[in-house]
Amino acid sequence: MKLKNKPFGNIYKEKRVELRPGLERVTVTYNDKTMLCYFYIKKGAALELHQHEAIQSGIIIKGKVCFTKDDGDHLLEAGDAYLFDSMEAHSLSVLEDTEFIECFTPAREEYKVE
Repeated sequence: MKLKNKPFGNIYKEKRVELRPGLERVTVTYNDKTMLCYFYIKKGAALELHQHEAIQSGIIIKGKVCFTKDDGDHLLEAGDAYLFDSMEAHSLSVLEDTEFIECFTPAREEYKVE
């Protein structure tokens, strides 16, 4: 059974979930309105062009990635932040081993933990 609310968490103590080879997620906190996740992504990993209802914002903690959306490519590295609106298509190429924090509004049901 998935939790409705998870008000506290720790990126080092929570379970890492492998979404695909080279891409792991830690769901840190959430309620119905917002969710905070931490991602570990290996160099060479990629996410195909996709979109979702949740607004997605984040900040790169370490590493380097390239997000692509309709206005072109965006090279981001440690300290850079980003935001994608609801249903805004975007893809990701990982240029170095990377870690980043992301917030989703509303919370993504498929990312809630048991």
